Amino acid sequence: MALAAGSVAWFGLVVLAPQLPPALSAAAYALGALVCHQRPERSFHWDGAQLAVCARCTGIYLGACVTAVLAFVPPRRYARLVVDAHGLRRWGVVAALPTLVTVGAEWAGWWQPSATTRALAGIVLGGAAGLVVAAALHYNECLPRAAAAPRPPQTLI
Repeated sequence: MALAAGSVAWFGLVVLAPQLPPALSAAAYALGALVCHQRPERSFHWDGAQLAVCARCTGIYLGACVTAVLAFVPPRRYARLVVDAHGLRRWGVVAALPTLVTVGAEWAGWWQPSATTRALAGIVLGGAAGLVVAAALHYNECLPRAAAAPRPPQTLI
């Protein structure tokens, strides 16, 4: 629950940074600078002020925030998707593809995706990361129950 609340709080801080009191706003931008390049041309703006992180990071945090709701859902509802290592890897690879495509196209000079495209790719990655974290936190609850093995007969001595 604390992780979910933290995810929602961080996303709120990122988005509301331009509208916050100066000291809190400065803290949001300083924290954002630790994890993001904060390039203005790759960021969303609110009333002419740049958000605390770029569009891709905003999308990642939004995706994580959306799946943070899984902290309140019984693990059996979503655990089948990611319960084993193959499921975790599969989700990670598939979710990273949109971001990898946009980054690869940028680096190759083929395409400069819009902030919205970067954010949408980030939402997929952040959502999958949130799902994996939620499943990992409830890993033991997510494991399929082993069929009860017959007990060997007990002997009385």
